Amino acid sequence: MADGRRAAGLDLEVLDDCTGRVRPASTLSGGEGFLASLSLALGLSDVVQGYAGGIQLDTLFIDEGFGSLDPESLDLAMKTLIDLRQQGRRVGIISHVDELKREIACGIEVRVSPGGSSVHIV
Repeated sequence: MADGRRAAGLDLEVLDDCTGRVRPASTLSGGEGFLASLSLALGLSDVVQGYAGGIQLDTLFIDEGFGSLDPESLDLAMKTLIDLRQQGRRVGIISHVDELKREIACGIEVRVSPGGSSVHIV
């Protein structure tokens, strides 16, 4: 439980299916944190759609620090994002991870040079 006398974020806990115990969200690994963040974002989009009179949110941008994921978690993250795309959702990923760049069919690449930045459709 967070100290109520100072400013803090949400005091979230996670039910660990492996152990059956509740633990602080701060103990999540990179892969677990990614999946939890993605789940929260998708759940929030469903709630917004429910309250917005049927407006559908089909596009989601993720800037989740993919570089911190171990290979297994990165593979699971990619499979999850591919599944979302196959369900009709558009997922924008902000990342510098080469494995992700190879897996993504199209993208926008920002190139920095001494004369300024430029944008290229890949």
